[in-house]
Amino acid sequence: MTTIQLKPHKEESLLRFHPWVFSGAIHRIVLDKDYPHSEPQEGELVRIIDFNGRTLGVGHYQIGSIAVRMLAFGVEQLPFDFWHERIAAAYQLRKDIGLISPDNNTYRLIHGEGDFLPGLVVDVYADTAVVQAHSIGMHCHRKEIADAIVQGVEDVKNVYYKSADTLPFKAQIEGERTGYLILDNKPVKSEESADSDDDFWALENGLQFRIDWLRGQKTGFFVDQRENRALLERYAHGRDVLNMFCYTGGFSVYALRGGAKTVHSVDVSEKAVELVRCNVAKNFPDGAPHEAFAQEAFQYMADIKDKYDLIILDPPAFAKHRDAIKNALRGYQRLNAKAIECIRKGGIIFTFSCSQAIDKEMFRLAVFSAAAQVGRRVRILPQLPQPQDHPINIYHPEGEYLKGLVLQVE
Repeated sequence: MTTIQLKPHKEESLLRFHPWVFSGAIHRIVLDKDYPHSEPQEGELVRIIDFNGRTLGVGHYQIGSIAVRMLAFGVEQLPFDFWHERIAAAYQLRKDIGLISPDNNTYRLIHGEGDFLPGLVVDVYADTAVVQAHSIGMHCHRKEIADAIVQGVEDVKNVYYKSADTLPFKAQIEGERTGYLILDNKPVKSEESADSDDDFWALENGLQFRIDWLRGQKTGFFVDQRENRALLERYAHGRDVLNMFCYTGGFSVYALRGGAKTVHSVDVSEKAVELVRCNVAKNFPDGAPHEAFAQEAFQYMADIKDKYDLIILDPPAFAKHRDAIKNALRGYQRLNAKAIECIRKGGIIFTFSCSQAIDKEMFRLAVFSAAAQVGRRVRILPQLPQPQDHPINIYHPEGEYLKGLVLQVE
């Protein structure tokens, strides 16, 4: 195994279990004498030592500012049952917190650094696990990961690999970036797609949602808003609801079950709007007071003065890197100002940011600025975090990305 030696004092973050080694911390790379390459290969397992030769752990090597993503600390190699142990521990946590039940078979099984597996995301939809690799190292271990999932997670018999949009585009990798790894508990020889899942449904808190992991965003559904959707249901009774950036319409379906007077769902994507209509029809076969519109957000919001008393703002990430923070904050301010200006007196706004580069204080300041700009009295009710199946590694605060506020506007 290739060994990477750190510069003096650069081991301190690893001694605190931070899962990243930055390229600037590396003193030198020591290759085995029989190693066939002149440098470590991307995705390779490497051993990390400090400047004095003390073993710090093992991780995946990659090209870039983050040179190593740590998998285990204080060992010279991964235990033979590493993948089974880590996935079993993650699954047990989801069971212990009561997440898996007859009414809910949709949850995040692995949340990267939060489950001590940096670069890996796994969402479960009933009997299918959808795996995303965010590093070449996880791509290289995809088959071991798939085996560990079907052996360690009850009821899962299919593993679909969906990493075309998450792996570096120019990376030289073996194997397909998308396709089934395991189908009906049987490994497939090569990743293959299938068209049989066009009508696949999963259950979230007793509600049914169509999951399209073949063509949908991320793994096919945004499981991180489950608790916030359930909270919204409690606010919805008798209200006229606007769900902006609705995507699959999760908030809309919960609002309808909560007794909303009317629900309007808006998304720029016609495909998303059709999916919302499909989800509403599935859960309310006798009809529901719901309409969906394929329209750009600010265009739709130009003429909504006093039409709604419950508004959901859950836009896509405005800042995917730190260089975009300034423009992102302007976007959040503008969007929230329009909602605060137009909502009825006493109305409720659920507003969110999923931008990892925007922390809680930045987002709250943007919403404060929006309220001050409009000149209405606003108070914060709950402040909303990401759910329990999206845990945050205490040594890796960068893993906190979802933040939300429930506002009441007078």
